[in-house]
Amino acid sequence: MDKVLAELTRSIPDLTDLVRILGRLSVALIIGAAVGLQREVSHKSAGLRTHMLVALGTALLLVTASNAGLDSSDLARVLQGIITGVGFLGGGAILKLTQEREIRGLTTAAGIWLTASASAAAGLGQLAAALIGLVLGLVVLVGIGRLEGKLDGRLPASGAAPTREDHEIK
Repeated sequence: MDKVLAELTRSIPDLTDLVRILGRLSVALIIGAAVGLQREVSHKSAGLRTHMLVALGTALLLVTASNAGLDSSDLARVLQGIITGVGFLGGGAILKLTQEREIRGLTTAAGIWLTASASAAAGLGQLAAALIGLVLGLVVLVGIGRLEGKLDGRLPASGAAPTREDHEIK
């Protein structure tokens, strides 16, 4: 019985480690929420929950691997696996519309990739890099998106965000 109890309590972190884990996972959730909220407001299929789950899953895998004492080459293999899985998710977000001869979902796939990348940085404790990546990603999604809309004539001169009707296939 003592061995079972020792095994169950062995992985319980002390308060310092618990705060570190909670901080890294929380930053990852903030990253996922920020990108996901932007995609949700833009009426995209991969929205808030999808991005938050990608962020949390990515960070959790890296926090867990790091806490298990894996060396940098082992962490690199974990990261490679995450990149492969996120690539599969991103591929699922891309849709080719044959009759319209256009491809949709590339920006959503790239947003999922950004979410995973910034969350990986958070999971590895690189919180400043994670947050800087998030801010720059949002500048691209929001700021450059509006600029593209103005250049394409899709947005009024006021720079208002497109409505759901603007995204419908007609």
